[in-house]
Amino acid sequence: MPGENPLEAARIIAGELPDLPHLAELPNRGPGADITGRAAALLVDLPVELAGPRGWRIAERPGRDVRRARSLLSSDLDAMEEALDGYEGPLKIQLAGPWTLAATIEQPHSLNPALADPGLVADLTSSLAEGTAAHVAEVAKRVPKATLVVQFDEPSLPAVLRGAVPTPSGLSRVRAVDEEVVRDRLHEVIAATREYSVVHCCSQELPFGIIMGAGADAVSFDPSQLRRGDFDGFAETAEAGAGLLVGALPTTGPQGPDTGRRRGRDERQRPTPSDTAGIVRDLWRKMDLPPAQCAPQVVITPACGLPGASPAQAREALRWCREAAAILPEMMEELS
Repeated sequence: MPGENPLEAARIIAGELPDLPHLAELPNRGPGADITGRAAALLVDLPVELAGPRGWRIAERPGRDVRRARSLLSSDLDAMEEALDGYEGPLKIQLAGPWTLAATIEQPHSLNPALADPGLVADLTSSLAEGTAAHVAEVAKRVPKATLVVQFDEPSLPAVLRGAVPTPSGLSRVRAVDEEVVRDRLHEVIAATREYSVVHCCSQELPFGIIMGAGADAVSFDPSQLRRGDFDGFAETAEAGAGLLVGALPTTGPQGPDTGRRRGRDERQRPTPSDTAGIVRDLWRKMDLPPAQCAPQVVITPACGLPGASPAQAREALRWCREAAAILPEMMEELS
C-alpha cells in the first residue's frame, strides 16, 4: 500500500475489503518496511543488517536495522488490530518466501546472495519457517476471530529455477536450483503456518506445479504474464480445485478492452469493473474449464502491489476489484 501511515492504510483496507482484508505493507517508509526487510525481521537466530544501498545481508548479531524493521511491523500490527477490532472472517498476511529472501539477502562477509550457498539457504528456510509460525500466532492473538490466510511472495522464484539470479558483478548468474529442492524448501515454510497458504508470483514462467507440489492451497498471479507454456499448469491447478488469486487489475489502473481507441474526436470508452471480471471469464473460457467452478475459486486482485499509487488510487483499486468480483458469478452463469 502507498503512504507512510499504517492506520490510514489499515482503515482503507478494512473499508474497501470487508470480506478479505489484509495486513498492510508500507514500503515507502524505507528499509525495514520493504519486502525483504519485513521477512528478515521475522528470522529466528539469524540476524540481518543493511548493506548500504544494496539491501540486506546476514549479520553477526542483531542491531538497530533489524530493531527498526521489527518496530515498523509492530506498528502495522497495531493499526490492523485497531481497524479490525471484532472482525470475523478471512484475514490475509503476506511476507517474502524463502527463495525470494535467499535471492535478495547477501551472505555474511560477501556480496554474493545467500542463494549461492545451499547450506545457508537451508538455515534461512528453517529460520523463516520458525519466524513465520510466531508471526501467525501473533496475528491470531490480535484478531482472534479471524481465519488466517498466509501468502508467501515469491517474485524471484522463476529466476531461481532457471539460474537467472545475478552475482554482484552482474557478469554471471547463480546456478539454477533443482526443482525438488525448491519444492522442499517452499514446503517447509508453508507447512509451518498450519493455515490456508498462498504463493504469489507476478513474473513470467510461473511454476504452478512446483507451487502446488509444495503444498500451497492457492496461487496468486498476473494473468498478463502467462505465456504459452503456462496455461496447462494454470488449467491443472484450477481443475485441482486450488484457490486462484487472479491479478486482473493492472497496477497502472483500470484498462478496458477499448481503452485508448477513439470513438469520436475526443471521446474514449471508459473501462468498468465488468471489463476486469471479463479477463477472468475469458481466461476460464480459453481453458474450457467448468464455468460453475470459477467464482468459488477466484479472488480478483491488483496484479501486484500498490505502493506507487496515491491513497485515493489505492482505495479505488481495492473497490474496483471488489465490484468486479461481485459481477463475476453472474458473468460465469451466462456461460453455463
